[in-house]
Amino acid sequence: MIADNLKKVKSRIDSVEHDQQVQLIAVSKARSINEIQQAVDAGQMQFGENHLQESLDKIDSLEGKNLIWHFIGPIQSNKTASIAEKFDWVHSIGRYKIAKRLSDQRPPKLSQLNVLLQLNIDREKTKSGFFLEEIEEIIPEIKKLPNISLRGFMCIPNPDNSAESFTKMAELISKYPDLNVLSMGMSADLELAIEKGATFVRVGTDIFGEREYN
Repeated sequence: MIADNLKKVKSRIDSVEHDQQVQLIAVSKARSINEIQQAVDAGQMQFGENHLQESLDKIDSLEGKNLIWHFIGPIQSNKTASIAEKFDWVHSIGRYKIAKRLSDQRPPKLSQLNVLLQLNIDREKTKSGFFLEEIEEIIPEIKKLPNISLRGFMCIPNPDNSAESFTKMAELISKYPDLNVLSMGMSADLELAIEKGATFVRVGTDIFGEREYN
């Protein structure tokens, strides 16, 4: 089932006319190591996790498979050391303090940690992230941090407003020629996100099916 679902999602990505390279992140939060292994067997190499403690077991169990791990959830200050050590990408930086801690705690033996700044693109009280007007000031500060590499931006738009929000994100990144990653679009709206310039889409349910809650 997971292999078939991956094919369907990749077909959806291919069905959208786009010039940019689009990479699929399988969102594996609350999924078992067995389910992730099924996705790996079907050729999926990039996975997104929201909850640190749960993800550490998976990363350790699947070590040696050359998987790329993306942290896409809220980040508490006391969790930055493990994220800096275990992940390849972090999508959800919404405060300078978190970026600084990730840089300070990235092990010297590892290459720079790839990071994205999270935008609260619709200024929603329930979501974290920078506001658009803060970006110009924060980018030079983030770029000074030695052990992280700023690659672009991420957003989780209000579903009622996706097209406008994705357009704003595309306009934002066009101002920064050295940044080229837009992480936006999930199961319900990935086509629209790709049309607007997404380079990462984050898909969970349409790959793994509905989660069962006990």
